Amino acid sequence: MEGNAELLTFGEAMVRLSPPRFERLEQAVSLDVRVGGSELNVAVTAARLGMRVGFISRLTRNPLGRMIENKAREHGVDTSHIAWTDGDRVGTYYAEFGASPRANSVIYDRRGSAMAHIQPDDIAWRKVLAEAAVFHTSGITPALSKEASRVTLEAIRAAKESGVLVSVDLNYRSRLWSQEDAAIVMSEVVREADVLITTEEDTARVFGITGPSYDDVARKLVEAYGVGIVAITLRENPSVWRNSWTAIAYDGRQETVYHGPRFEIEVVDRVGSGDAFAGGFLYGLLRDGAEAGLRYGVAVSAIKQTHPGDLCFATRDEAERILSDGGLRIIR
Repeated sequence: MEGNAELLTFGEAMVRLSPPRFERLEQAVSLDVRVGGSELNVAVTAARLGMRVGFISRLTRNPLGRMIENKAREHGVDTSHIAWTDGDRVGTYYAEFGASPRANSVIYDRRGSAMAHIQPDDIAWRKVLAEAAVFHTSGITPALSKEASRVTLEAIRAAKESGVLVSVDLNYRSRLWSQEDAAIVMSEVVREADVLITTEEDTARVFGITGPSYDDVARKLVEAYGVGIVAITLRENPSVWRNSWTAIAYDGRQETVYHGPRFEIEVVDRVGSGDAFAGGFLYGLLRDGAEAGLRYGVAVSAIKQTHPGDLCFATRDEAERILSDGGLRIIR
């Protein structure tokens, strides 16, 4: 697949460690091990739907780095453009799962990671982007370090110069940087984007943009930053494990708002749900426009939340089945 990906994603992948059976980290005597990371999650979702996808990152050449690469390849994601180093480290994070009234929580252990030390000449961007249709990254990547922020902007500008559609997930993480720092960097990033994916909270926290409806928020984002399409995921969570999930998309080129299907979810693991939405959205967008992207994005991200781990194990057939109201009877 080298050099022939439709979608290229760029960011950090990590190893996730989480206590089983709703234990707190202080209680744990064992930890479940999984692989994840926003842009890798997007890549896996899109690949499982049928896109040709490549994942770009910087990893340490050790068993943890190989674990991440192997998991990406298992799902059909091209890893030939990963930059490998014998130094630095693979980032990890700990996910503790709560139950009402105790919320889920995350502790990062990623300082000094290989991806945080990425340099401009680690990736030959114009060669990598030569045949791509879409380049995707998120606000997590520039939050890792000044070096990662600089490389993110260079990659996005190279994509624009190559005529590649640029997709950005705002993905604000308060444990990585302040709202003020995020606003400075992400304002510059989003102005280069063609597609912006965000949540009902992040636009207010990073850009201070609010409105009487999320349709209005999406229009304001298009006006403020010049992006062509804005997609906003919407979650209602009356309890930790019972959520309502949907999204909207505003196509500024046609001045049209689309409303996605709504799913009532019995949540097993919501980590990575926004990334699954992004992967589904980009898949549908390339094939049949923003409305199709919205439907696939909401469907596959709803399915993602029903199984453990960051990565989405949904299939296109499964997404289409629930979109056609496939019901909950056992499939035999």
